[in-house]
Amino acid sequence: MQSKEQQRETVLFVDDEKSYLAYTSDLFENRGLNILTASSAMEALQIVEHQSVAVVVSDNEMPGMRGIELLARIKEVSPHTVKIMMTGSADLSTTLAAINSGEVFRFVLKPWKKAEMLRAVKDGIRRYRVLQAIKREDEFILHSLAQTIELKDACTKGHCDRVATLALRLAAKLGVPEDVQQEIRYGSWLHDCGKIGVPEAILNAERALTPEEFKIVMKHPEWGCEVVRKANLSKTVQNIVLYHHERFDGKGYPYGLEGSNIPIEAQIVATADICDALTMDRPYRKGFNRDEVMWTMKGMSGSNLDPKLVQTLFFLLAEDQPTEI
Repeated sequence: MQSKEQQRETVLFVDDEKSYLAYTSDLFENRGLNILTASSAMEALQIVEHQSVAVVVSDNEMPGMRGIELLARIKEVSPHTVKIMMTGSADLSTTLAAINSGEVFRFVLKPWKKAEMLRAVKDGIRRYRVLQAIKREDEFILHSLAQTIELKDACTKGHCDRVATLALRLAAKLGVPEDVQQEIRYGSWLHDCGKIGVPEAILNAERALTPEEFKIVMKHPEWGCEVVRKANLSKTVQNIVLYHHERFDGKGYPYGLEGSNIPIEAQIVATADICDALTMDRPYRKGFNRDEVMWTMKGMSGSNLDPKLVQTLFFLLAEDQPTEI
């Protein structure tokens, strides 16, 4: 069961004027919220990247990174976080433009009155709860979409679920934060959603693909990323869909990224994806057994895949091996 602290929504206030932060913290004390503060945009970004934040209230004029840029970056990292800007009258046109573009939910004019700030945060919390309700419903929709994609390729039934299960185990073993693990689940389900645009005659071909056909297949990460971006899914999910065919040695596609330049979430899903794909029967070969999978993936260590991830995978596969009595 979650503790009372875990059940509270988190509100993050960002302002380089510490007097405002102290005053705001006092105002929201004992109001059933978890209140965090940051005195810079970079500090705020680190907080949002590592924990779930319902509402961010940020000043606009700050040294280093302005609030408008901070909120745009938060939209990429955590699309369901509701964003409120504190602004002076001179910034009003900038803020209104941000509201119209969807970056900002509401603004509060500085110096603000208690009632205005309380109402803005209360409305922000309500909006966040609505978004979370939609997100929970979307989980069913996302899973259904993954299953629909699998129908295009008769060999891949259950593949997305198995990839998600293994990717989450890898992520947990590597110490990936729980909120990022949830995004990895969605990314695993949707990693091949761009295959909706690939003709079934190519997907189910019982022969080697022609160079022209393979060029079409190589488009599916970019097509899929466009789908999840338009669905307003997180940057983590977008990274998985876009980069899951990149290789550790830089010989993958679509961009030929190399090593640590490939987002770790995409590398995790790619490792799980290859492992499960090797076990599946194909028109041109039978699925591999455990020893054949390990032998094949050992050969991919340092070329297709990060050696550290391969070793972590082998550790998990060893855990699954029944022990002799």
